[in-house]
Amino acid sequence: MNINRREPAATGQSEPSMVTYIDAASAPMKNTGQIRLYGPDGFDGMRKASQITAMCLDELVERVVPGVTTNEIDRFVFEFGMDHNALPATLNYRGYTKSCCTSINHVVCHGIPNDKPLREGDIVNIDVTYVLDGWHGDSSRMYPVGQIKRAAERLLEITQNSLMLGIAAVKPGARTGAIGQAIQTYAEAERCSVVRDFCGHGVGQLFHDAPNILHYGRAEEGPEMRPGMIFTIEPMINLGRPHVKVLSDGWTAVTRDRSLTAQYEHTVGVTEDGCEIFTLSPAGLDRPGLPA
Repeated sequence: MNINRREPAATGQSEPSMVTYIDAASAPMKNTGQIRLYGPDGFDGMRKASQITAMCLDELVERVVPGVTTNEIDRFVFEFGMDHNALPATLNYRGYTKSCCTSINHVVCHGIPNDKPLREGDIVNIDVTYVLDGWHGDSSRMYPVGQIKRAAERLLEITQNSLMLGIAAVKPGARTGAIGQAIQTYAEAERCSVVRDFCGHGVGQLFHDAPNILHYGRAEEGPEMRPGMIFTIEPMINLGRPHVKVLSDGWTAVTRDRSLTAQYEHTVGVTEDGCEIFTLSPAGLDRPGLPA
């Protein structure tokens, strides 16, 4: 689940002028703007929480079909978590009352599950974060509903490719702007646009933490990536223009031009020589409905 870069908690700018890093073991349990560096125990905790999230998203592949409601999906996410001693992080988060976000067609993110059935040809992003033993595993995938149009399938392919190109840019010594540059360069070359209003974020023992991970920008921008950093990468890519608006419910973000939009998300940890993707599908279903 991403954050709005305009929120105070998200600093409202691309990065603070002075970046400081702190050992996660000694850091206060709140977002101070400092970047936490986690050790082996933190990475182990993140693996366990993230794999529950990934298993849930795997199970949803067979459940996302025409006629099912997003409330039914939400109920499954809640019950799956309970069966695995994990709590959905979104439940009662800042007044949000559901266990996941379900964003359909032109909904960019934070769509609220309801009783409206999915229809043939829809595309839906399902965003799940479980908390296990205090660790947050945050991930989302796009799901085609029945047979979808080629334009929608192409958007899913571009967006998932964008995510993986962003992940490939994660390595110690590089700056977080390298992630955004990789995503933006590819998506725009494919005649798509990158949403700028929302971004990835630090994650671990906090749901939303420093740093902000922008999905656009230049490689020389942003804080330096160091081993032990854990964050999400979650590009939102539109077929039309990048502009979005938030509806009156205070959560649902949509494309202003009502163009199709897609998003995929992984939680990653920076290692000594690259990164570890904590939320990879154990069943190889990271791209539901797309060629492997």
